[in-house]
Amino acid sequence: MAERSIKLELFEQQKEYTDKRVNEGIEKYRKGDAEIVITDKNGTPVSGARVKAVQKTHEFRFGANLFMLDELESEEKNEKYKKYFADVFNMATLPFYWDSTEPEENKTRYEKNSPKLYRRPPIDLCMEFCEKHGIEPREHGLAYDHFVPKWLYNADVEVVKTALEKRFSEISQRYADKIPTIEVTNEMNWDKGQTKFYDSPDFVEWCFKTAEKYFPNNKLGINEETPLAWTDRCRVTDKYYSYIEANLLKGARIDAIGMQFHLWFERDQSCGLFLSPENLYRHMDLYSNFGKPLQITEITIPSNSWEKEDEEIQAEIIEKLYSIWFSHPNVEQIIYWNLIDGYAYVPDPNPEKIKASQGDMTLGENRYYGGLLRYDLSPKPAYYKIKELIHERWHTEESLVTADNGTCSFRGFYGQYELEICVDGKEITKTVTLSSKDDKKIEVMI
Repeated sequence: MAERSIKLELFEQQKEYTDKRVNEGIEKYRKGDAEIVITDKNGTPVSGARVKAVQKTHEFRFGANLFMLDELESEEKNEKYKKYFADVFNMATLPFYWDSTEPEENKTRYEKNSPKLYRRPPIDLCMEFCEKHGIEPREHGLAYDHFVPKWLYNADVEVVKTALEKRFSEISQRYADKIPTIEVTNEMNWDKGQTKFYDSPDFVEWCFKTAEKYFPNNKLGINEETPLAWTDRCRVTDKYYSYIEANLLKGARIDAIGMQFHLWFERDQSCGLFLSPENLYRHMDLYSNFGKPLQITEITIPSNSWEKEDEEIQAEIIEKLYSIWFSHPNVEQIIYWNLIDGYAYVPDPNPEKIKASQGDMTLGENRYYGGLLRYDLSPKPAYYKIKELIHERWHTEESLVTADNGTCSFRGFYGQYELEICVDGKEITKTVTLSSKDDKKIEVMI
């Protein structure tokens, strides 16, 4: 169909280049050679032991936002949402938007049973879900000016700084030891901020230096909108690159670089360079010059309808993009945005209108049909494709037998493994980790 040609033309033209980088990159950067050494309690090597290594988790982070946790209109839908999320992802982006965590001055909404706000489940509720399912939480919007509370709109710069520092301190005390990645600033390209501080030359520098004070052991991330991250000129003079470099030179501790990927395009629109593999690799290579990990922070790939062909194109694009990102050595997180169609962001200040927009696929970001599940919570092909990539294609299971020196080896994706060891009819289960950061020798005493 014509829509497929429009969206996938550059993938097909650049297939040879893409396949080479994807296949070589995944094999080189996402897998390692593990040597398992099995000994008895006296340190004697155990030969002839049968070992089955089954990967249970990925070291790499795959996620989505968790904004609709217990926000749906029925318990059945809420339970399906939680199941579909936990079945695929090991990372969740949490809504730390300031206007929803502190809508009234000194009245915060972190506690599990806080009053409900649409698309803003309380952070403690999100943390409980993540802990239950072994999902790593990710902070989003620490100093995101576009969502500051209304009581700060006309405040002086120093007043905003004082309030921000108080917010940093509160969040640090509650969550610094539980959330590894703190996204400090986001989207610095708005024409006008909500506060006077947004227009100050030291906004980014101050936010990162203050965040370092309260989150000394966390990874501090910066984040930026899709066009700046992917379709500027791909030079060191690009806006995003330049302001990262400038703030690093000022002493800001920026630990990770976030790159959004929202494709707000209609069915018959070309996505241009956004869907050019060569362009994507060029930009990732450029930002890798900083020596910082890259995080693909917010992904929306439209299906533009619930028609079969449109959904299949969405899944095909996702397969190609995820493979490209997963193959790049500097990428460490890939985070889809909205899990469900019909509950996306609607830019209307009236809460009742926002609530009424649920399921209206003509309003706001809903009109792109960018979710992985339909409004009725049935999975789209895109959901199954991501699940297949993470849990089948990029998954390792090996059956091995130890040699006379008690060793056996395999090559697998980095992550946590369960070893089922059988010796003389006795079965033992051990949990071990194959990590890109540590020695690949795994010693097991039985």
